[in-house]
Amino acid sequence: MDQPLESLTQALLDAAARAGADAADAIAVDGTSLSIEVRGGALETAERSEGVDVGLRVMLGQRQACVSASDLSPATFAEMAERAVAMAREAPEDPGVAQATPEQFARDFDETALELVDPSAEPEPAALEQAAREAESAALSVKDISRVDTVGAGYGRRRMHIATSAGFAGGYARSESSLYAVAITGEGTGMERDYYGDSRVFRADLDSPEKVGLTAAERTIARRGARKPPTGAYPVLYDERISSSLIAHLLNAINGNAIVRGGSWLRGAMGVSVLPGRLSLVEEPLRPRTAAARPFDAEGLPTASRDIVRDGVLKRWVLDIATARKLGLESTANAARGTSAPPSPSVTNLSLTQGSVSREELLAQMGTGLLVTSMIGATINPMTGDYSRGASGFWVENGEITYPVNECTIAGNLREMLRSLVPANDARTHLSRVVPSLLVEGLTLAGQ
Repeated sequence: MDQPLESLTQALLDAAARAGADAADAIAVDGTSLSIEVRGGALETAERSEGVDVGLRVMLGQRQACVSASDLSPATFAEMAERAVAMAREAPEDPGVAQATPEQFARDFDETALELVDPSAEPEPAALEQAAREAESAALSVKDISRVDTVGAGYGRRRMHIATSAGFAGGYARSESSLYAVAITGEGTGMERDYYGDSRVFRADLDSPEKVGLTAAERTIARRGARKPPTGAYPVLYDERISSSLIAHLLNAINGNAIVRGGSWLRGAMGVSVLPGRLSLVEEPLRPRTAAARPFDAEGLPTASRDIVRDGVLKRWVLDIATARKLGLESTANAARGTSAPPSPSVTNLSLTQGSVSREELLAQMGTGLLVTSMIGATINPMTGDYSRGASGFWVENGEITYPVNECTIAGNLREMLRSLVPANDARTHLSRVVPSLLVEGLTLAGQ
C-alpha cells in the first residue's frame, strides 16, 4: 500500500465535508493473513490474503449512514461520501448519533506498551506447514488415533486507523499466530473427536506443535465409548476451556444495545448481586500481549481497567456513545466497529476472580454430576435468562471421572446459575478472557 492509513482516513473526512456532511468519522484497516492446513501428511490448503478496507460514517443532524470500500481511488472516496450523505438524508433520526468531543479524546497513549505486535518477521509458509506436519505427526503417534481430521497453522497482522471530524486521530497494529489440531478415534457411529489449539500475539509464546498434537489426541482418546448421562438434577462443572461461555451470557445481557431495547434478563439489575459476593469481573483493555487489548475505543475514548462486577454486584453496563446517550449515561469506552457499520458496544479483555482450589478438588466437591468440556447450540431467552444448551464431557461419581458422555442437554436459569458459581484456580492468564473452571449447582440434565 502506497498511502499511509492516516492519509486515507483524512481523505475520507475531506470527501464527506465536500459532500455536505455535518460530521463524519473514518476507519482504514490494512490486513495480512496466512493460513496452512495439512491432512494425511499432505498440504491441504494454503491461503494468503492482504488488502486495505476503508469505512466512512457521515452524520446529518441526528441521522447517519455508513459505507465501505476496498478501492482507494479519490473518485471512489468522493462517490462514497456522496452516497453516504444521500443515505443519511433518508435515514430516521436517532437520538444516539454523536461523536466524542475533544475534551473526551484519548491522549498520550502508548500502544507499544501493550505489546500488540510481534516484532519478528512474518513466518514463511514452509515454516507454518512444518509446524502443522509436526502437530499431525504427534497426534498420530498416540495409540488408537485413527486419523487427524485437520491441522492448521496461521498468522495474521492488522493495522487500524480511525479519525473523526471532531479532531481525533489514532491507530495501532496487532498480530496473531495460531496452531490447532482435530483428532479422531474410532469409526462410523463409534467415532469421537476432540481438539486443541493455541493462539498468541507473539509467535514465540505459542505452544509447541508436539504439545498441540498430543493434547488433541489425548482429549480424543478420553472420549472413546461416550454415552448419554442419566436424566435429572445434578451439579455441572464447566471446564476452563468453555467456562467463559457463561460469562459471555452475562456480558450479552448487560450490553448497551440489549438494555436500550429493554430485551435483557438483567434489565434493572444495576447495583444488584449477579455473582457470588466473593467474585469480581474486571475489564482490562490495557493488559499487554492479549488479543483484545487496545489503547482507545472505536470512538477515540481512552480505555482503562474498570469493574463490571465488584464483590458480586453489577456496577455498569457496556456502553458506547450512542447507547449511553439513550440511557442518560456516559460511554464506558466500549465502542467497537468495522468498516461497514457504526460503532457498537463490545468488551475487551476480562478477568474473573479465581478460586482457591483446583479443578480436581471441585470435582471432589461436586461428588456426582457432569464435567462439561464441549458445548453446541444455545437457546437463551433474552427476557428471562432461561438457558438450554447441548453438551458433552464426562460423568463424575464420588468425585472421580467414570466415563465420557455426549448427546445431553443442560438447562437452567442464568440468573440463578451465575449466583451459584464456584470457581477453580486454573484460568490461563494469557487469554483475553481469564475465566477458571466453574461449578454450577442444580442444573437439569436431559440424557438417557
